[in-house]
Amino acid sequence: MTVGKKKKTAGTNEFNQEMRSVSLTADAWRRLRKNKMAYISFWVVLCYMIIALLAPLLPLHPYEHQNVNHANLPPSLRQAGEVELDARKAYFAKVMEKEGRSAYTEKEQAELDSILERNKTDPEQKFHYVFGTDSLGRDMLSRTIYGGRISMLIGLIGTVTALCIGIIVGSVAGYAGGITDTFLMRFVDIMYGLPYMLMVIIMMAILGKSTAILFVAIALVSWLTIARVVRGQVMSLKNTEYVLAARSMGAGPAHIIFRHLIPNTLGIIIAYAALSLPEFIMSESFLSFLGLGVSAPLASWGSLISDGVQGLGLYPWCLLVPAITMTVFLFAMNFLGDGVRDAFDPQSKNRI
Repeated sequence: MTVGKKKKTAGTNEFNQEMRSVSLTADAWRRLRKNKMAYISFWVVLCYMIIALLAPLLPLHPYEHQNVNHANLPPSLRQAGEVELDARKAYFAKVMEKEGRSAYTEKEQAELDSILERNKTDPEQKFHYVFGTDSLGRDMLSRTIYGGRISMLIGLIGTVTALCIGIIVGSVAGYAGGITDTFLMRFVDIMYGLPYMLMVIIMMAILGKSTAILFVAIALVSWLTIARVVRGQVMSLKNTEYVLAARSMGAGPAHIIFRHLIPNTLGIIIAYAALSLPEFIMSESFLSFLGLGVSAPLASWGSLISDGVQGLGLYPWCLLVPAITMTVFLFAMNFLGDGVRDAFDPQSKNRI
């Protein structure tokens, strides 16, 4: 038996170094981590989603619970009773200064005594409103978190629906070509010519205000762009070698579309999904700002912002808390979407 050089196996290169195959997803994740802003945004979005999912388990006040005694309390780490007492004293001090007196009236003193008595007996006086309360005495922290659940759910449902419809329509049109492609794309062109937001507003006005109808209204007119994108990708891939090989082996159109063409457009689909989710949240916020969104006692970021605008001068936290929360999430989603698009783009491997 002769001893010679080691044979090069399928998993080694010419220097006898082991080579490991890297999947598209693993390669994209590696490049995404090199994009600092996208990677930070990924964790920010993940934190938002975890908090939204675990909201029922968190020690939060019920988002619909009202306490008129705690109306418009400013953000504070102190107990609600102490904050309420200080707020009433500050208000009475302004009234006394305006009226030119230095002592409380009997009615004012009785109100302060009532607050002191409730601080001893009412357990709700020991609550902590970290982000303050609204005009009905509801906890802004709780309403912002539960409002985020509604807004993110609307964005997620709109994105999934747009992907399902757009991918099917675009892939069928791109692969079939001919009359089928012409008919489907002319329908898409007609839908593009209609004002998107006006159609949603009309549907909401005709069918009524409910969360389910809001989901449907946003989702049904949001698949046009992805349909065109997928159609273009499928048209560029349908004559490649692996598709011709599958066709020669007897694979049908459905098999080729769902097993070969759509998986090879996955990168651009994921990038579109990451970029379109904040668009749906903005659409819902705009509708809620117009009064056509989520109905009370439910809330979304848009409806909270709409309510906060009305008392901006006196109670700015009612606007700033949901507005800042939504802005951070939208910025994170946009940075993440750009990072995902670059990570799944083969042309960007040398840039990240």
